[in-house]
This record gives sequence, C-alpha cells and structure tokens, in this order.
Amino acid sequence: MIQVSRRTSFPIVQGVTAIFGALSTISLVSLPQSAQAQGADSIYYGGDILTMAGKTPQYVERLAIKNGKIVYAGPASGITPYKAPTTSVVNLKGKTLLPGFIDGHSHYYNSLQVANQAKLYPPPSGPARDVPSIIATLQKYAKERNIPKGEMIIGYGYDDNVMPGGRLLNRDDLDKAFPDNPVRVDHISMHGTVLNSLALKYYGYSAETKTPPGGVIVRKPGTNEPYGLIMETAFLPVVSKTETMTPEQEIAATRAGQALYAEAGITTAQEGATHLGQLQTIKRAADTGANIIDVIAYPFITDLEQTLAEFPVSEWTKYRNRLKIGGVKLTVDGSPQGRTAYFTTPYLTGGPAGEKNWRGELTFPQDTINKMVKQVYSLKVPLLLHCNGDGAIDSFLKAYEFARAGDYSRYWNVTTIHSQFMRKDQMPKFVKYKVRPSFYTLHTFYFADAHIKNRGKAQAMYISPTRDAIDSGLRPTNHTDFVVAPLDQIMMLWSAVNRTSRAGASIGSDQRISPYEGLKMMTLWGAEQYDEQSRKGSLEPGKLADLVILNQNPLKVKPMAIKDIKVLETVKEGKTIYPAKP
Repeated sequence: MIQVSRRTSFPIVQGVTAIFGALSTISLVSLPQSAQAQGADSIYYGGDILTMAGKTPQYVERLAIKNGKIVYAGPASGITPYKAPTTSVVNLKGKTLLPGFIDGHSHYYNSLQVANQAKLYPPPSGPARDVPSIIATLQKYAKERNIPKGEMIIGYGYDDNVMPGGRLLNRDDLDKAFPDNPVRVDHISMHGTVLNSLALKYYGYSAETKTPPGGVIVRKPGTNEPYGLIMETAFLPVVSKTETMTPEQEIAATRAGQALYAEAGITTAQEGATHLGQLQTIKRAADTGANIIDVIAYPFITDLEQTLAEFPVSEWTKYRNRLKIGGVKLTVDGSPQGRTAYFTTPYLTGGPAGEKNWRGELTFPQDTINKMVKQVYSLKVPLLLHCNGDGAIDSFLKAYEFARAGDYSRYWNVTTIHSQFMRKDQMPKFVKYKVRPSFYTLHTFYFADAHIKNRGKAQAMYISPTRDAIDSGLRPTNHTDFVVAPLDQIMMLWSAVNRTSRAGASIGSDQRISPYEGLKMMTLWGAEQYDEQSRKGSLEPGKLADLVILNQNPLKVKPMAIKDIKVLETVKEGKTIYPAKP
C-alpha cells in the first residue's frame, strides 16, 4: 500500500520530470468553491501523476478527491483550499498514478467461473505444454479439490496450436484419465471445447448430432462419433447451459471474479457476449451491492428477444448498482488460431476438421447478419461485432451499409472486436463511418507462430494494425479477451509497444505504437468506446476517481521492460479495491 498520513503539512514536490525534458503540467483546474467545502477526502502527491488528458503526456503535481470524484488536478500552489484536518494525504513515493484501466473487451462472466477451474494455458502463462501435462494438471486439480465421482471437471486455456507434433487432446485421452467424471476443456479461443464421453452426453452430443451451419464437430476417424472438439455454433449448447448457483455462490463468485480485474488495475470491465441466464446472474449479484467495479454487459444477438422481454431497452446504457447493459454483441466469424475465422483467401493448413481450400465460415449467412445489424441499429443502442478475418470485416461493412441505407447522419456507437486481420484498404470506411476497432495485440506474442503457420508471414505481420489505424485518424482500444489470454493489462501494453513473439521474433515492427498511445487505448479511448469519456478515462475535475498506481512509469522505462511493471493499488471512486483490506 502507498503510505498515507493525516493532518500533515504539505511538502513541496521537487525533481518530478516528464518523459521528455522538463515537467509538463496542466494549468490549474478545479471544481467550483462549493465542491471544495470541508476539504477533499484524499490528496495525492509525490510521484508521476499522468492525466492522460492531452495529445502528449501531461502531469500534475497534486490530485484531490472528494465523494468519489476528482475535484482538483493541478500544481501544488492550488491545493490549499482542498486540505482539511480529515483529508488523507497520500505520498506516492515516486510511483505513478494513472486513470483506472478500462477493459476494451473480455468475458467478465467467465471470471466468476475460472476461480474454480483448472488453468490450462501453455507456457509461459500456464503448465499445459502437451496432452500429458494437460491430463496431469487436471488430475492434480481434481485431487486438490477432492472432486467426487460424477461431478464436472472444467479446465480453460487449451491451445491446440502449440501441441507438439500436432498431437491434439481428444475424448479418448480424457475418458482414460477420468472414466467417472464429465470433463470439459475449453479452447483458448473461447469458441469451443473438448469434451469426454460423459460430458458429451451431459451437453447432448452424439453420433446423431448434426453439425450446424457455422459449427465444427470433429468426429472420431472412421465413425460419426464426436471425438471431443466442438467449435463455434456447435458450441452454443455448452455456452447457453448456465450452471445454477445459489445466491451466496453468486455473490462469492462475483467478488472473486472482480478481484481479478481489480488486481489488473481495471475499474471498468466488459462482459462481451452475455446470454440471458448469465445476465440474470450478474444482475442479481449487482443488486446485492456486490460489485466493486463497473460492469458493462452486451447481450448476445441470439438471446436478444428474450433479453428485451425482461430488460426493456429503455433501461439500457444506464448504470444501476455498477452494472449497465451497453448494447448488443454479434459474432460474425470465429478464431484465427482455431482456424474458424473467415478470410477471403484459404488457410495454408486447411480446416480444423481437415477441410481443403478452407477459408473459414461466417457464423451466420450474410443476409442474416444484415438483418441482425439493422435490428440493433433500429434499437438505437451500441453494437459490438466480433470480426477476426478480413472476410468477416468485409461482411460487417456490407451489413453496416445495409442497415444505414445511405444515411450516416445519426451517431451510432459501433466497435469491431479483435479486428485482427483488417486490411489497410478497409480503414477508410472505418474512418468514414466512425467505427472503432478494438485490437488484440497480445496475439503478436501468444499466437504469432500459429498465425504464420495458418495464414503466412505477410498477413501475420499485419495482425492488429494499430499504427496504421491511429495514423488514419481512428482511436482504437486494446483488449485481452480474457479468458482467452490472461487478464494482464501491463502485458497487453507491452505487446502493443513491442510486437514480439514468444520466440523473440519481431511481428510487424512497423505497427508498433508509443507507450503513451498504448495507455490511451486503455484509458481515455476506452472510455470513448463506452460513451463515458465525460466521466472516465483521464484525471480531470468532475470525473470519477477511478485510479491505478504502478511501481514504475511506462513512459520512463525501456519498452521491453514494460511487462515487468506491477500494479500496486487500484482505486474505484476514491476507495481502494486492490489490494483488498484484510
């Protein structure tokens, strides 16, 4: 914890410098005198207070907070009216204070679950380097938790792209190790899972199950029996089968899940594809006052009618108990590392079930996508679209133009999630239509080798083309897609700045951005994605006191050292939420 003192005289800060040259400060800014009455609740000083408000880095010497909001951000000379005997004076001791990180895209609901699941990321994020290590990790997990026979065992983070020699996990592996338990091993893309026989039965899959359009069910060679891997639309029965929790379990899971976000410095999280049962769970917990961060949920398009029946659109885009419905989520294609993303050219490695000339598939037919996008436009709510392949982005643009029918006068908040294989020739339309891409630069580290193998070097080097997007006038965000990648905002920033693979190779060095631009994607531009820039994203009077304190300034360390920076404290509306109080 940063040292706090009370009833102290206020020392003069000396020697604080900006990243380039002398101290750059914002001119004295504060709220009216009425907001200063009785002094601030807390005042921060003694470190780099980076506001994220300007086009270039700007620092202030003092930050004052009252009633959960920032009331002053400016030089030391103007702080006196905000001091009172009850004011907490926080000495940063050279640490760095920033706006709280805003999650560009993740799957918040999964955070409620993964605390009770086996972590199966491959190294360096986890232990699952091959099939034997996956089985061993699951066995250790089951033993440590004394999981009885018949109870479901779930793991997450399985990455088939890094399995040595292409030896993939299948139903038989899981059956042999766990003959008496249903086992579910979720794919790292979050677009599929590997199930053993008992789990296949539990979720209703059999030899008679037909593969739905836009779905993948890998069959055991020589038979029609599912071999374990279920992907895309075929995976929806698993996703929609929400496990029942007691009210006490919902609250406990909410606190555990949000603690993961707070530990990462995140004060606003996204639930990026919410089925009705999940939304009901999230709302029940929020209504008890369990939320310590803001959560923005996006009902999935297939649940839209049911969701609207229970949650009228008039209630959307408004916070209640730190939860708001932010808009609608539509998935246009799948995962590039899972070889289900939709491209205009074939994969070099074929399809996930051995398909030849495989370009991936749209999740829904183009005509259906057109109608879905138009439906959301008519509701006048924001839209998130999962688009990975360049073909999927083409599909989105067609649907967008169909929905607007030539009239682009009305503002519409639209974000394309992942946007990984965006072509440069597609960017002008994003600029024209004011569509925001949310990139996924962590792929340059975690999945670069898979993309080179599947798509070729030239296309892989252009994944998440952040530099070109910013230079074209776009203000993109960045995200982890947790639980697909670990919930690590600092690692995400590092990946955007360095674009270096697991093997240490440069992945599209011409698309690197500055650390300040990377922080913009996580703060102010993130707030803009949610139409919340008037209350979040920068350290300015009138905005929420959502803060994160780092042990080092990302603008003042060597770019490759950014990943070693630590989150020391996270503050939501003036109250510390990480580390948690004993």
